[in-house]
Amino acid sequence: MTDMLVKLYDLPHDFTFVAQQAAQGITIRKPIGPEKGLIMDWAGENWQDAWRSEIDMAMSNRPISCFIAIQDEKLIGIACYDATALGFFGTMGVLAPNRGQGTGKALLLACLQDMKLKGYGYAIIGSAGPVEFYQKAAGAVPIADSIPGMWRGWLHR
Repeated sequence: MTDMLVKLYDLPHDFTFVAQQAAQGITIRKPIGPEKGLIMDWAGENWQDAWRSEIDMAMSNRPISCFIAIQDEKLIGIACYDATALGFFGTMGVLAPNRGQGTGKALLLACLQDMKLKGYGYAIIGSAGPVEFYQKAAGAVPIADSIPGMWRGWLHR
């Protein structure tokens, strides 16, 4: 999958996605330290091992560089940045039964807004898929010749 680029300086200062999620009973927020083990276990149960490592990196950053989605006191989604490399968005996932509520888009925008507020001009969405989602949600554009990009020669199972 290709990497994609988002112009953060073109991203409007709009946080209405938080209220839209709240209206559906979904809280979008940054996790706190005591939640790290629970979040990493949840990621390991629902996605690949590499996600655990990326979440560990994002949770170890100061300030933490990830957001979680909670519904009915249960974790339903996560998105991180500055985990694989500085300026990179990802990993992101929403549990299958909770998709279609705009939660993935809200998590993406929370991270991108956080990056913008930190002074980043651009965000790279690493190994993006589905491309159409990122184009529509954030105006992302594919980066030519970015496969395998950062993942060239990485150790994995």
